[in-house]
Amino acid sequence: MIFFAYIGLMETNFDVLIIGGGLAGLTAAIHLSQKKLKVALVEKSSFPRHKVCGEYISNEILPYLKWLGADVAELHPTNISKFRFTTHNGKIAETKLPLGGFGISRYALDEFLYQKALANNCCILKENVTAVSFNNDSFNVTTSEQNLTAKIVLGAFGKRSNVDQFLDRGFLHKKSPWLAVKAHYSGNLDDTLVALHNFEGGYCGVSKVENNIINICYLADYATFKKYKNIEEYQQNILYKNQHLKSVFENSTLLFDKPLTISQISFDKKLAVENHIIMIGDTAGLIHPLCGNGMAMAMHSAKIASELLLEYFSNKEMNRDLLEKKYTKEWKKHFGKRIVMGRMLSRILTHKTITSIFVAIVASFPGLLPRIIKQTHGKPITIN
Repeated sequence: MIFFAYIGLMETNFDVLIIGGGLAGLTAAIHLSQKKLKVALVEKSSFPRHKVCGEYISNEILPYLKWLGADVAELHPTNISKFRFTTHNGKIAETKLPLGGFGISRYALDEFLYQKALANNCCILKENVTAVSFNNDSFNVTTSEQNLTAKIVLGAFGKRSNVDQFLDRGFLHKKSPWLAVKAHYSGNLDDTLVALHNFEGGYCGVSKVENNIINICYLADYATFKKYKNIEEYQQNILYKNQHLKSVFENSTLLFDKPLTISQISFDKKLAVENHIIMIGDTAGLIHPLCGNGMAMAMHSAKIASELLLEYFSNKEMNRDLLEKKYTKEWKKHFGKRIVMGRMLSRILTHKTITSIFVAIVASFPGLLPRIIKQTHGKPITIN
Protein backbone atom coordinates (compact mmCIF):
# COMPACT_ATOMS: atom_id res chain seq x y z
CA MET A 1 0.00 0.00 0.00
CA ILE A 2 2.91 2.38 0.73
CA PHE A 3 4.25 1.56 -2.73
CA PHE A 4 1.07 2.69 -4.48
CA ALA A 5 0.80 5.83 -2.40
CA TYR A 6 4.35 6.70 -3.40
CA ILE A 7 3.63 6.24 -7.10
CA GLY A 8 0.50 8.36 -6.74
CA LEU A 9 2.50 11.25 -5.29
CA MET A 10 5.23 11.01 -7.93
CA GLU A 11 2.96 10.51 -10.98
CA THR A 12 0.25 13.11 -11.56
CA ASN A 13 -0.66 12.62 -15.22
CA PHE A 14 -2.95 9.74 -16.25
CA ASP A 15 -4.86 8.42 -19.23
CA VAL A 16 -7.97 7.90 -17.11
CA LEU A 17 -8.81 9.23 -13.67
CA ILE A 18 -11.75 7.66 -11.84
CA ILE A 19 -13.48 9.58 -9.06
CA GLY A 20 -15.02 7.12 -6.62
CA GLY A 21 -14.17 3.59 -5.53
CA GLY A 22 -17.55 1.85 -5.47
CA LEU A 23 -18.49 -1.06 -7.71
CA ALA A 24 -18.52 0.95 -10.94
CA GLY A 25 -15.26 2.74 -10.23
CA LEU A 26 -13.36 -0.36 -9.14
CA THR A 27 -14.67 -2.41 -12.06
CA ALA A 28 -13.60 0.24 -14.57
CA ALA A 29 -10.21 0.48 -12.83
CA ILE A 30 -9.64 -3.27 -13.25
CA HIS A 31 -10.82 -3.32 -16.87
CA LEU A 32 -8.77 -0.34 -18.05
CA SER A 33 -5.60 -1.06 -16.08
CA GLN A 34 -5.43 -4.65 -17.29
CA LYS A 35 -5.39 -3.20 -20.82
CA LYS A 36 -2.29 -1.22 -19.81
CA LEU A 37 -3.80 2.25 -19.67
CA LYS A 38 -2.38 4.50 -16.97
CA VAL A 39 -5.27 4.66 -14.50
CA ALA A 40 -5.75 6.43 -11.17
CA LEU A 41 -8.71 6.01 -8.85
CA VAL A 42 -9.40 8.59 -6.14
CA GLU A 43 -11.52 7.45 -3.19
CA LYS A 44 -11.98 9.36 0.06
CA SER A 45 -12.77 6.30 2.22
CA SER A 46 -10.66 3.33 3.25
CA PHE A 47 -11.18 -0.29 2.23
CA PRO A 48 -12.81 -2.50 3.35
CA ARG A 49 -16.02 -0.72 4.37
CA HIS A 50 -19.72 -1.38 4.74
CA LYS A 51 -22.10 0.53 2.48
CA VAL A 52 -25.87 1.03 2.42
CA CYS A 53 -26.80 -1.50 -0.24
CA GLY A 54 -29.18 -4.41 -0.88
CA GLU A 55 -26.24 -6.77 -1.57
CA TYR A 56 -28.12 -8.98 -4.04
CA ILE A 57 -26.61 -9.17 -7.54
CA SER A 58 -28.16 -10.62 -10.67
CA ASN A 59 -26.23 -13.45 -12.29
CA GLU A 60 -26.19 -11.45 -15.53
CA ILE A 61 -22.89 -9.92 -14.40
CA LEU A 62 -21.02 -13.20 -13.75
CA PRO A 63 -19.52 -13.71 -17.27
CA TYR A 64 -18.01 -10.23 -17.16
CA LEU A 65 -16.55 -10.63 -13.66
CA LYS A 66 -14.94 -13.93 -14.67
CA TRP A 67 -13.51 -12.28 -17.79
CA LEU A 68 -11.99 -9.59 -15.56
CA GLY A 69 -10.33 -12.28 -13.46
CA ALA A 70 -12.61 -11.45 -10.53
CA ASP A 71 -14.55 -14.67 -10.00
CA VAL A 72 -16.76 -13.95 -6.97
CA ALA A 73 -17.05 -17.67 -6.27
CA GLU A 74 -13.82 -17.13 -4.30
CA LEU A 75 -15.88 -15.13 -1.77
CA HIS A 76 -18.39 -17.96 -1.20
CA PRO A 77 -21.55 -15.91 -1.86
CA THR A 78 -25.01 -17.32 -1.34
CA ASN A 79 -26.78 -18.60 -4.44
CA ILE A 80 -30.21 -16.99 -4.72
CA SER A 81 -32.93 -18.46 -6.93
CA LYS A 82 -36.27 -17.41 -5.40
CA PHE A 83 -38.08 -14.10 -4.95
CA ARG A 84 -40.83 -13.32 -2.45
CA PHE A 85 -42.90 -10.15 -2.15
CA THR A 86 -45.13 -9.41 0.85
CA THR A 87 -47.56 -6.57 1.50
CA HIS A 88 -48.22 -4.61 4.68
CA ASN A 89 -51.41 -6.67 5.20
CA GLY A 90 -49.73 -10.07 4.84
CA LYS A 91 -50.33 -11.06 1.23
CA ILE A 92 -47.54 -12.98 -0.51
CA ALA A 93 -46.40 -13.43 -4.10
CA GLU A 94 -43.50 -15.77 -4.94
CA THR A 95 -41.60 -16.87 -8.03
CA LYS A 96 -38.33 -18.33 -9.24
CA LEU A 97 -35.88 -15.70 -10.43
CA PRO A 98 -35.44 -15.94 -14.22
CA LEU A 99 -31.64 -15.70 -14.07
CA GLY A 100 -31.00 -16.10 -10.37
CA GLY A 101 -28.40 -14.16 -8.46
CA PHE A 102 -26.01 -14.20 -5.55
CA GLY A 103 -25.66 -12.49 -2.20
CA ILE A 104 -22.38 -10.83 -1.27
CA SER A 105 -21.61 -8.01 1.14
CA ARG A 106 -20.13 -4.77 -0.14
CA TYR A 107 -17.54 -5.15 2.62
CA ALA A 108 -16.22 -8.31 0.95
CA LEU A 109 -16.88 -7.44 -2.71
CA ASP A 110 -15.41 -3.93 -2.71
CA GLU A 111 -12.25 -5.17 -0.95
CA PHE A 112 -11.98 -8.03 -3.47
CA LEU A 113 -12.21 -5.66 -6.45
CA TYR A 114 -9.89 -3.17 -4.76
CA GLN A 115 -7.16 -5.80 -4.45
CA LYS A 116 -7.66 -6.82 -8.10
CA ALA A 117 -7.21 -3.20 -9.20
CA LEU A 118 -4.02 -2.87 -7.14
CA ALA A 119 -2.68 -6.09 -8.65
CA ASN A 120 -3.16 -4.50 -12.10
CA ASN A 121 -0.93 -1.56 -11.05
CA CYS A 122 -3.83 0.84 -10.85
CA CYS A 123 -2.87 3.86 -8.72
CA ILE A 124 -5.44 4.19 -5.90
CA LEU A 125 -5.34 7.35 -3.81
CA LYS A 126 -7.17 7.87 -0.52
CA GLU A 127 -7.97 11.52 -1.07
CA ASN A 128 -10.97 13.80 -1.41
CA VAL A 129 -11.67 15.49 -4.76
CA THR A 130 -12.27 19.20 -4.28
CA ALA A 131 -12.46 20.49 -7.86
CA VAL A 132 -12.57 19.31 -11.48
CA SER A 133 -11.94 21.52 -14.51
CA PHE A 134 -11.73 20.83 -18.24
CA ASN A 135 -9.49 22.91 -20.49
CA ASN A 136 -7.61 22.31 -23.76
CA ASP A 137 -9.06 18.80 -24.12
CA SER A 138 -7.74 17.68 -20.73
CA PHE A 139 -8.89 17.50 -17.13
CA ASN A 140 -7.34 18.99 -14.04
CA VAL A 141 -8.49 17.32 -10.83
CA THR A 142 -7.68 18.91 -7.50
CA THR A 143 -7.69 16.70 -4.42
CA SER A 144 -7.04 17.36 -0.76
CA GLU A 145 -3.40 16.43 -1.38
CA GLN A 146 -2.38 17.29 -4.94
CA ASN A 147 -3.26 18.31 -8.51
CA LEU A 148 -3.78 15.57 -11.08
CA THR A 149 -4.29 15.67 -14.83
CA ALA A 150 -5.98 13.14 -17.10
CA LYS A 151 -7.24 12.79 -20.63
CA ILE A 152 -10.49 11.22 -19.43
CA VAL A 153 -12.39 11.42 -16.13
CA LEU A 154 -14.96 8.82 -15.09
CA GLY A 155 -17.47 9.89 -12.45
CA ALA A 156 -18.18 7.00 -10.09
CA PHE A 157 -18.90 8.95 -6.93
CA GLY A 158 -22.23 7.32 -6.14
CA LYS A 159 -25.72 8.51 -5.32
CA ARG A 160 -24.81 11.93 -3.95
CA SER A 161 -21.43 13.60 -3.52
CA ASN A 162 -19.64 16.87 -3.03
CA VAL A 163 -18.56 16.46 -6.67
CA ASP A 164 -22.24 16.64 -7.69
CA GLN A 165 -22.42 19.93 -5.81
CA PHE A 166 -19.53 21.73 -7.45
CA LEU A 167 -20.71 20.42 -10.84
CA ASP A 168 -24.15 21.85 -9.92
CA ARG A 169 -25.96 18.80 -11.28
CA GLY A 170 -29.66 19.29 -11.92
CA PHE A 171 -31.08 16.64 -9.58
CA LEU A 172 -29.62 18.45 -6.55
CA HIS A 173 -32.12 21.28 -6.94
CA LYS A 174 -35.02 18.99 -6.04
CA LYS A 175 -35.27 17.70 -2.47
CA SER A 176 -35.57 13.94 -2.27
CA PRO A 177 -38.07 12.28 0.12
CA TRP A 178 -36.05 9.07 0.47
CA LEU A 179 -33.58 7.72 2.98
CA ALA A 180 -32.12 4.23 3.31
CA VAL A 181 -31.19 2.10 6.32
CA LYS A 182 -29.02 -1.04 6.25
CA ALA A 183 -27.54 -3.48 8.74
CA HIS A 184 -26.30 -7.06 9.03
CA TYR A 185 -27.97 -9.61 11.30
CA SER A 186 -27.58 -13.21 12.41
CA GLY A 187 -30.56 -15.53 12.28
CA ASN A 188 -32.33 -18.20 10.27
CA LEU A 189 -33.26 -17.43 6.67
CA ASP A 190 -33.54 -19.45 3.48
CA ASP A 191 -30.19 -18.98 1.71
CA THR A 192 -31.82 -19.18 -1.72
CA LEU A 193 -34.39 -16.43 -1.09
CA VAL A 194 -34.42 -12.68 -1.67
CA ALA A 195 -37.53 -11.08 -0.18
CA LEU A 196 -39.05 -7.66 -0.62
CA HIS A 197 -41.40 -6.59 2.17
CA ASN A 198 -43.71 -3.64 1.66
CA PHE A 199 -44.63 -1.24 4.47
CA GLU A 200 -46.19 2.21 4.74
CA GLY A 201 -43.95 4.63 2.87
CA GLY A 202 -41.31 2.16 1.75
CA TYR A 203 -40.04 -1.37 1.21
CA CYS A 204 -37.39 -3.61 2.73
CA GLY A 205 -35.07 -6.12 1.07
CA VAL A 206 -33.91 -9.17 3.01
CA SER A 207 -31.41 -11.78 1.81
CA LYS A 208 -28.36 -13.75 2.88
CA VAL A 209 -24.77 -12.82 2.05
CA GLU A 210 -21.56 -14.74 2.75
CA ASN A 211 -20.83 -16.30 6.16
CA ASN A 212 -24.50 -16.95 6.89
CA ILE A 213 -25.17 -13.24 7.45
CA ILE A 214 -28.55 -11.65 6.78
CA ASN A 215 -28.55 -8.28 5.06
CA ILE A 216 -31.58 -6.08 5.75
CA CYS A 217 -31.81 -2.83 3.80
CA TYR A 218 -34.86 -0.63 3.44
CA LEU A 219 -35.90 2.53 1.66
CA ALA A 220 -38.13 4.81 3.71
CA ASP A 221 -40.14 7.96 3.20
CA TYR A 222 -38.48 10.70 5.27
CA ALA A 223 -41.80 12.41 6.10
CA THR A 224 -42.94 9.25 7.90
CA PHE A 225 -39.52 8.45 9.38
CA LYS A 226 -39.05 11.84 11.07
CA LYS A 227 -42.16 11.33 13.22
CA TYR A 228 -40.21 8.90 15.40
CA LYS A 229 -37.34 9.42 17.82
CA ASN A 230 -35.00 6.78 16.41
CA ILE A 231 -34.67 3.88 13.99
CA GLU A 232 -35.84 1.27 16.49
CA GLU A 233 -39.03 3.18 17.27
CA TYR A 234 -39.70 3.72 13.55
CA GLN A 235 -39.22 0.03 12.76
CA GLN A 236 -41.52 -1.11 15.56
CA ASN A 237 -44.28 1.34 14.62
CA ILE A 238 -44.08 1.12 10.83
CA LEU A 239 -42.14 -1.88 9.55
CA TYR A 240 -43.58 -4.28 12.12
CA LYS A 241 -47.08 -3.74 10.72
CA ASN A 242 -45.98 -6.15 8.03
CA GLN A 243 -46.08 -9.39 10.02
CA HIS A 244 -43.58 -11.12 7.74
CA LEU A 245 -41.07 -8.33 8.23
CA LYS A 246 -41.76 -8.22 11.96
CA SER A 247 -40.93 -11.92 12.16
CA VAL A 248 -37.60 -11.34 10.37
CA PHE A 249 -36.54 -8.63 12.81
CA GLU A 250 -37.74 -10.44 15.94
CA ASN A 251 -35.86 -13.59 14.98
CA SER A 252 -32.62 -11.85 14.04
CA THR A 253 -29.79 -10.30 16.07
CA LEU A 254 -28.12 -7.05 15.00
CA LEU A 255 -24.41 -7.50 14.19
CA PHE A 256 -23.57 -3.81 13.69
CA ASP A 257 -23.20 -1.36 16.56
CA LYS A 258 -26.01 0.53 14.85
CA PRO A 259 -27.59 0.53 11.37
CA LEU A 260 -26.04 2.59 8.58
CA THR A 261 -28.13 5.35 7.02
CA ILE A 262 -28.00 7.56 3.94
CA SER A 263 -30.43 10.38 3.16
CA GLN A 264 -31.43 12.50 0.16
CA ILE A 265 -31.42 9.55 -2.26
CA SER A 266 -32.53 10.88 -5.64
CA PHE A 267 -34.14 8.78 -8.36
CA ASP A 268 -34.54 11.78 -10.65
CA LYS A 269 -33.06 11.67 -14.13
CA LYS A 270 -29.33 12.29 -14.40
CA LEU A 271 -27.14 12.86 -17.44
CA ALA A 272 -24.72 10.13 -18.50
CA VAL A 273 -22.14 12.75 -19.48
CA GLU A 274 -21.73 16.14 -17.77
CA ASN A 275 -18.91 18.66 -18.18
CA HIS A 276 -17.25 15.98 -20.35
CA ILE A 277 -17.12 13.62 -17.35
CA ILE A 278 -18.43 10.15 -18.23
CA MET A 279 -20.72 9.04 -15.42
CA ILE A 280 -20.97 5.37 -14.44
CA GLY A 281 -22.97 3.45 -11.83
CA ASP A 282 -25.34 5.37 -9.58
CA THR A 283 -23.67 8.60 -10.69
CA ALA A 284 -25.30 8.17 -14.12
CA GLY A 285 -28.67 6.95 -12.89
CA LEU A 286 -30.18 5.12 -9.96
CA ILE A 287 -32.75 2.34 -10.26
CA HIS A 288 -35.10 1.84 -7.31
CA PRO A 289 -33.66 -0.79 -4.92
CA LEU A 290 -36.88 -2.82 -5.12
CA CYS A 291 -35.71 -3.92 -8.58
CA GLY A 292 -32.65 -5.61 -7.07
CA ASN A 293 -30.40 -4.80 -10.00
CA GLY A 294 -28.40 -1.70 -9.11
CA MET A 295 -25.13 -3.51 -8.38
CA ALA A 296 -25.16 -5.40 -11.67
CA MET A 297 -26.03 -2.23 -13.57
CA ALA A 298 -23.15 -0.34 -11.96
CA MET A 299 -20.60 -2.92 -13.08
CA HIS A 300 -22.19 -3.24 -16.52
CA SER A 301 -21.97 0.53 -17.04
CA ALA A 302 -18.26 0.32 -16.19
CA LYS A 303 -17.86 -2.31 -18.91
CA ILE A 304 -19.61 -0.13 -21.49
CA ALA A 305 -17.50 2.91 -20.61
CA SER A 306 -14.26 0.93 -20.50
CA GLU A 307 -14.78 -0.64 -23.92
CA LEU A 308 -15.53 2.75 -25.47
CA LEU A 309 -12.48 4.31 -23.79
CA LEU A 310 -10.23 1.58 -25.15
CA GLU A 311 -11.62 2.36 -28.60
CA TYR A 312 -11.04 6.07 -27.99
CA PHE A 313 -7.38 5.57 -27.07
CA SER A 314 -6.68 3.18 -29.97
CA ASN A 315 -8.72 4.75 -32.78
CA LYS A 316 -7.74 8.22 -34.00
CA GLU A 317 -11.17 8.67 -35.61
CA MET A 318 -12.85 8.30 -32.18
CA ASN A 319 -12.82 11.88 -30.87
CA ARG A 320 -14.24 13.06 -27.54
CA ASP A 321 -17.55 14.20 -28.99
CA LEU A 322 -18.16 10.82 -30.60
CA LEU A 323 -17.11 9.02 -27.41
CA GLU A 324 -19.62 10.98 -25.32
CA LYS A 325 -22.44 10.47 -27.83
CA LYS A 326 -21.76 6.72 -28.08
CA TYR A 327 -21.66 6.29 -24.31
CA THR A 328 -24.91 8.22 -23.80
CA LYS A 329 -26.59 6.10 -26.47
CA GLU A 330 -25.33 2.82 -25.00
CA TRP A 331 -26.30 3.82 -21.46
CA LYS A 332 -29.87 4.59 -22.53
CA LYS A 333 -30.05 1.41 -24.58
CA HIS A 334 -29.10 -0.86 -21.68
CA PHE A 335 -30.55 0.97 -18.68
CA GLY A 336 -33.11 3.59 -19.74
CA LYS A 337 -36.15 1.30 -19.84
CA ARG A 338 -35.13 -0.48 -16.63
CA ILE A 339 -34.96 2.76 -14.68
CA VAL A 340 -38.36 3.87 -16.01
CA MET A 341 -39.83 0.51 -14.97
CA GLY A 342 -38.25 0.94 -11.54
CA ARG A 343 -39.96 4.31 -11.10
CA MET A 344 -43.31 2.82 -12.14
CA LEU A 345 -42.97 -0.08 -9.72
CA SER A 346 -42.01 2.27 -6.91
CA ARG A 347 -45.15 4.33 -7.41
CA ILE A 348 -47.24 1.16 -7.40
CA LEU A 349 -45.60 -0.49 -4.41
CA THR A 350 -45.75 2.51 -2.09
CA HIS A 351 -49.53 2.83 -2.46
CA LYS A 352 -51.45 0.53 -0.09
CA THR A 353 -54.51 -0.18 -2.18
CA ILE A 354 -52.69 -0.53 -5.49
CA THR A 355 -50.07 -2.80 -3.88
CA SER A 356 -52.74 -5.19 -2.61
CA ILE A 357 -54.36 -5.33 -6.03
CA PHE A 358 -50.96 -5.82 -7.68
CA VAL A 359 -50.07 -8.77 -5.45
CA ALA A 360 -53.48 -10.34 -5.94
CA ILE A 361 -53.00 -10.17 -9.70
CA VAL A 362 -49.47 -11.61 -9.76
CA ALA A 363 -50.52 -14.35 -7.33
CA SER A 364 -53.32 -15.32 -9.70
CA PHE A 365 -51.08 -15.30 -12.77
CA PRO A 366 -47.78 -17.03 -11.83
CA GLY A 367 -46.09 -16.16 -15.11
CA LEU A 368 -46.57 -12.42 -14.65
CA LEU A 369 -44.06 -11.76 -11.87
CA PRO A 370 -41.06 -13.29 -13.72
CA ARG A 371 -41.94 -11.13 -16.73
CA ILE A 372 -41.94 -8.01 -14.57
CA ILE A 373 -38.57 -8.98 -13.06
CA LYS A 374 -37.12 -9.42 -16.57
CA GLN A 375 -38.08 -5.82 -17.37
CA THR A 376 -35.72 -4.57 -14.65
CA HIS A 377 -32.88 -6.99 -15.40
CA GLY A 378 -30.62 -7.59 -18.38
CA LYS A 379 -29.46 -10.69 -20.18
CA PRO A 380 -26.15 -12.35 -19.29
CA ILE A 381 -23.44 -9.95 -20.41
CA THR A 382 -21.61 -11.03 -23.53
CA ILE A 383 -17.86 -10.59 -23.81
CA ASN A 384 -16.48 -9.50 -27.17
